Amino acid sequence: MPALTTTPLTPDLVRGALEVEPTERGGLRPHRLPAWARERHADAQMLLAQSHPSGVHLALRTRARVVELDALASRRVYVGVPARPPGVYEAQVGGRVVASGSLAGAEEERIDMATGSVEHVAGPVGTLRLDGLGEGDKEVRIWLPHNEGCELLALRADAPVEALPAGEGRRVWLHHGSSISQGSNAQTPTGAWPVRAANEAGVELVNTGYSGSALLDPFVAQSLAEVPADVVSLELGINVVNADLMRVRAFAPAVHGFLDQVRRGHPDAPLVVVSPLWCPIHEQTPGPGAFDTGALARGQVRFCSTGDPAEVAAGRLTLQVVRRELARVVAQRRERDGQLFYVDGCELFGRRDHERWPLPDRLHPGTEAHRVIASRFAERVLAGQGVAVAG
Repeated sequence: MPALTTTPLTPDLVRGALEVEPTERGGLRPHRLPAWARERHADAQMLLAQSHPSGVHLALRTRARVVELDALASRRVYVGVPARPPGVYEAQVGGRVVASGSLAGAEEERIDMATGSVEHVAGPVGTLRLDGLGEGDKEVRIWLPHNEGCELLALRADAPVEALPAGEGRRVWLHHGSSISQGSNAQTPTGAWPVRAANEAGVELVNTGYSGSALLDPFVAQSLAEVPADVVSLELGINVVNADLMRVRAFAPAVHGFLDQVRRGHPDAPLVVVSPLWCPIHEQTPGPGAFDTGALARGQVRFCSTGDPAEVAAGRLTLQVVRRELARVVAQRRERDGQLFYVDGCELFGRRDHERWPLPDRLHPGTEAHRVIASRFAERVLAGQGVAVAG
């Protein structure tokens, strides 16, 4: 077998990131928020979520049968909470995953929720070998983990590697949302529903699903406005409820402002507002959401809602209230914006779907649910069945 040759890691190899940062080690760190936006907000959850490269991948053209990638993983660990499996890297050829693997070690941020202490632990650089890519000239997409950070340090292959030409005639779909859009509870990066939907529809994805952080922040809307895209979708509402961030009086104006910002950057693109998927703990009960401490004591990760349903009349938000308000905002704006659309999240994953595929942790869909959501979104939105955004 030919010896592996190092290929310089350059930003043009990376797809789906809003920014690719050169690192002190000479590598690349993909971000899903640009530096100016990261500086606007010091929230640790947002900064962590944007550093997890959901939907980000290396797009290569090569005859290589073997590719090696050196990388440093970054993981958050909660003391006393069952550890999540390590993030997965997947090599895709011709739309099919042909190789995958994980890095054994990682730098860690260990958080003790009982004391509030945070410990940073250094970790090793790992090597990932992706073998069996097949013969001949081909497009190879190496999907990065959706649930941990990574610094890319070296790329080697047994044949020359070059970046796929930008565009390739594929439409660009820009998506924003919560942890469900980032891929929580999906087992692999290509299992996250936006990646699945993009692969089914043959579009280029830019995924700005931020775990716990789809909170209608103006700097996020401005970031989205700056990303070239042919189709834009916004999954809104679940984080506003489980963060107990605002009341109904503030919610609709915040949605209007967010849409105003996004629309300035995409004056003609189809813009799709997606309301929350079915989630029993928040349907009629306001947030804030929290870990279920009883489940944690049994070694299980479960979520619950701690709000009082009696306070909905006073303006507290539930998912049912959010869906009503989002539908009203979109209906009002459609009088002047015929390229604005509303998708009820329960049409993507509703009560009956939950009966068949219950949310494993009571908040995030599991593997099969991600598949169903992706298929329905690809058909109804990206393929233009019911929402006219096909092109």
